[in-house]
Amino acid sequence: MPSVTPSQTIGPFYFGTIINGYRHDLAPPGVPGERIDVVLILHDVQGAIVPDGLLEIWQANSAGRYNHPDDRRNLPLDPGFEGFGRASTDTSGCSHFSTVKPGRVPWPTGGLQAPHINISIFARGVLNRLATRLYFDGDPANGEDPVLNLVEPARRATLIARRDGSGVWRLPIHLGGANETVFFDC
Repeated sequence: MPSVTPSQTIGPFYFGTIINGYRHDLAPPGVPGERIDVVLILHDVQGAIVPDGLLEIWQANSAGRYNHPDDRRNLPLDPGFEGFGRASTDTSGCSHFSTVKPGRVPWPTGGLQAPHINISIFARGVLNRLATRLYFDGDPANGEDPVLNLVEPARRATLIARRDGSGVWRLPIHLGGANETVFFDC
């Protein structure tokens, strides 16, 4: 009798996306701004690590401008900085990124958003990508961020990365359960 294997909702193409699309270093030498390392730790509903997920990040540069044709503001674009990264999780459930701390970007109805990184999550059992954000612990702009202010106060901590003893920003992402991360409609 053949052995039964678990289903994979994101299909056999997944392996190729990891090998062909690994982009964890967003800020090559010479890109202005505060260089930071970010580690995203992916957990399932029970809190176990997810060693075969894929995370993508999208962010503005240190001046607060996205490398996107729709961002036409008179702010500098940095050569070599696209603002997009992709990394699979390792056996400890971690995706590692090297980048610069993003600047503040405008909110469509006025005001500025706090520095943040947009995150997309792809994993087994996830039929559609999940979208969330990473904010930086202690940033004074967090209190006035319009997106954070939409989240009930008790759940905001699921979006706040904290620095560890070596200066790395870490954010656990929980796909469900008691510590479920706040996810956003896209």
